[in-house]
Amino acid sequence: EGLIEFYDSFKDMFEFFCKNTTIHGTIRLVCSDSNRMKTAFWTLLLLASFGMLYWQFALMFSQYWAYPVVLTMSMHSEPKMFPAITICNLDPYRFELVSEHLVQLDRMAEESITFLYGINTSASLLHVNEKSIHVKDLSNIGNLSRSSFKLSQNFSLLRMSDRSNRSEKMHSETVGFRLCNATGGNCFYKTYSTGMDAILEWYRFHYMNIMSQLPVIINISDHEEQIEDMVYSCQYDGEPCRPSDYVHFHHPVFGSCYTFNSKGTDSFWTATKPGIPYGLSLILRAEQKDHIPLLSTVAGVKVMIHNHNQTPFLEHEGFDIRPGIATTIGIQQDEVNRLGGNYGKCTTDGNDVNVKLLYNNSYTLQACLHSCFQHIMVRKCGCGYYYYPLPPGAEYCDYNKQPAWGHCFYQLYNRLRNHHLNCFDQCPKPCRESLYKVSVGTAKWPSAKSQDWIRQALRHQNGYNSTSNRRDIAKVTIFYQQLNYQAVNESPLLSENLLLSSMGSQWSLWFGSSVLSVVEMFELLIDTLVLSLLFCYQRFRSKKT
Repeated sequence: EGLIEFYDSFKDMFEFFCKNTTIHGTIRLVCSDSNRMKTAFWTLLLLASFGMLYWQFALMFSQYWAYPVVLTMSMHSEPKMFPAITICNLDPYRFELVSEHLVQLDRMAEESITFLYGINTSASLLHVNEKSIHVKDLSNIGNLSRSSFKLSQNFSLLRMSDRSNRSEKMHSETVGFRLCNATGGNCFYKTYSTGMDAILEWYRFHYMNIMSQLPVIINISDHEEQIEDMVYSCQYDGEPCRPSDYVHFHHPVFGSCYTFNSKGTDSFWTATKPGIPYGLSLILRAEQKDHIPLLSTVAGVKVMIHNHNQTPFLEHEGFDIRPGIATTIGIQQDEVNRLGGNYGKCTTDGNDVNVKLLYNNSYTLQACLHSCFQHIMVRKCGCGYYYYPLPPGAEYCDYNKQPAWGHCFYQLYNRLRNHHLNCFDQCPKPCRESLYKVSVGTAKWPSAKSQDWIRQALRHQNGYNSTSNRRDIAKVTIFYQQLNYQAVNESPLLSENLLLSSMGSQWSLWFGSSVLSVVEMFELLIDTLVLSLLFCYQRFRSKKT
């Protein structure tokens, strides 16, 4: 009894609590016990206050468990590394190993264009005498041009009337080719509203089948075409670029490509000042050798600005540079930091993603989507898409071996584009990501007054030789507009501290009390429980005696 205060009845305990608690309004239940109307009024008022309080608590917890975020922006100014720059000459190689098949494909394209539009394109499409690219260390492969591969005649281009537009004024024709499954059924037409798009897609479809005959890994870095054949001049921050500043790779559509500052670890590429004089200045060859004219119909240079250790997906993010033009590209960096966890789906380095990346560089959303699609493609169609890397043990699609792979591929790609595949669910965004906003300015270059001496200087220094009147060089300058960058950070809209603070504010609003008042209520509950047990024990002993 020295430890626990005993009461004679529940009424005594309740009166003691109401007279001594720090909760406002409870004392009115005892002081006005002679006036039942007031007692009832204060009882209802206290119960309503309790109801409003816990209704507010329910709203707070529902908002907290929704894990909303708020974006905060901050500006930072400090020296930073110049981004990675990838350039491509839009002139894909005509490999010697498959040159005969590519010549046949050019002839088929000429016949298709003549059939569709009555245009004779043999002078521009057929380049039998063009120099093909010979790749070393492939003598053990054999002559693939004389292999059993044959171009299929089952995918002819056709013109079809678009019956969806019943109005005669809106009448139009579509062009496409027919695709069927392995049994020859479930056919559909891959159609386009313009014949140009249909011919390009039809050509790429055959091109992928031809290129599947080549080995998966081709080392073209030792090829006789060096960076000097594409980049006539390279300077960064007023200093000449070094041979170690770039890596070379070949893209099947965009041709010979070079990435400057790909790793981002060399202090040479540290940006200390903003402005055009302190950026990367390039004079590029934009001449088209027309190796594969229907594969790349754009004349110029493809450029992409991206993060270090990142695979450049030029078909998604690259932009074109016109020949005969000086282009200045100002970049502004934004850094996005996502919370992840309960607040959103993102990944730090891609190790927690269920998709096995097929690229050797750091994780990006596009790399994950391409890898996910390629895994599904190999599983569903039995072969891989030529433009993406292969998983171990797989092979690229060839309609001589997999006649229905085109039917399977286009259906899968449509499902991916319409978000019907689960790749977008499996591939989260990176938790930390750098984005580059660009602003572009152009001017004619070289000018009419200066073009003669500029061409002479390039001819003596780089062996430049122009055989036509068309403009075949371009100048590109990429620079930081400002060294300060904007950081966009996600933070919880309702953190644990803010949740407790809001609960305390609501408690004070409705009862004018504090945390100690909550302890008093728990004390009342404990006293009620102990007193109930004592009364039960006394009743049990009285019955027993």
